[in-house]
Amino acid sequence: MADKSQLCSVWVGSETGILKGVSLSKKQAFNFCEMSCLSRDQEVCVLGWGDPQETEVLVGSVNGTVKTFSTEKGIFTETRQCGESTHGRFTGLAVTDRALITCVETGLLRVWKEGSTDTVEINAGKNVCRMRQNPSQRNQVATGGKENGLKVWDLERPETPIFTSKNVRNDWLDLRVPEWVRDMAFIPDSDKIITCTGHHQVRVYDPASPQRRPVLEAQFGEYPLTALSLPASQDSVVVGNTHGQLAILDLRKGLVRGCLKGLAGGVRGLQCHPSLPLVASCGLDRFLRVHSLEDRTLQHKVYLKSRLNCVLLSSRDLELSSTGVTGDVEEVKEEGGELDEVWDTMEMIKEKAKKRATEEEEAVVEEAEKKTKKKIKVVK
Repeated sequence: MADKSQLCSVWVGSETGILKGVSLSKKQAFNFCEMSCLSRDQEVCVLGWGDPQETEVLVGSVNGTVKTFSTEKGIFTETRQCGESTHGRFTGLAVTDRALITCVETGLLRVWKEGSTDTVEINAGKNVCRMRQNPSQRNQVATGGKENGLKVWDLERPETPIFTSKNVRNDWLDLRVPEWVRDMAFIPDSDKIITCTGHHQVRVYDPASPQRRPVLEAQFGEYPLTALSLPASQDSVVVGNTHGQLAILDLRKGLVRGCLKGLAGGVRGLQCHPSLPLVASCGLDRFLRVHSLEDRTLQHKVYLKSRLNCVLLSSRDLELSSTGVTGDVEEVKEEGGELDEVWDTMEMIKEKAKKRATEEEEAVVEEAEKKTKKKIKVVK
């Protein structure tokens, strides 16, 4: 399994609790899990890198465990219990030099220090939808959720947030505008933070400015936005919504540059490559797709059998297709399928099918006999 995991350039977490690795260059997909103890409470919520060298993948599950998968060894090397299922699903995972950072839906943000049983706990508010780490300042994280505005926390001074956003002004009917932060990202080489909302809005906040309201706001579509990611160009953002629509928005003018086509289900995971003009997406239609941001063509399309929750893209170079995907599905061989082994062990049942067939035939014969009897009575 070590050779297989080293080939993978994209990692995907599924609802069935399976960590899937995809090698786009070899056109292969691999499942990394123990099929014997697979259950629904092991559903993968979030993925993250455990080290800057990208040799460890952190896998957060619904049951509150965080597993460490070694891409060099091809096995899970560590399992930590970082919460209870009653606290809600994980909304974010991150690491610093000597600590693991977790956040759940109830707003419990924890810092698990390495080699110590003491944890730092922060109350980020209820209904948290996402927690993201600042890549340039790893001791800073941002949180936000439903009726829970954007907050930026300094983990070295966790008493109060260093930035708290302010809701936009009332609408033209003087009614309060509801808040629903679904995802966010730190814009590199600046203090600005970009968010997408469940009310199809994209907003940019600048903590360095005097105002706490967004300095830029744009809208896309009519459906809730679920994920966003910043490309390497840094002057645009890619967003996805619940109806499988992907779009590239210009951060300077707030306009839609173009849309990425081909999706058939809600977008749950979205990540741009840090150096190449590529974006990977996954969601409810069970496909992993890789689009080019230059000409907006579909480069790779992989069917992974399960509904997918999150995607993690390696920073190493990916192979680009010169002509794009011409067929319906790219030919990808998936090894260790989670359903194939289950169906192979099941026994074939034939008796019930026969019994149902005979019952239906008898019912047809009885009905025909009744009709003939009625005809005979009428003739008499």
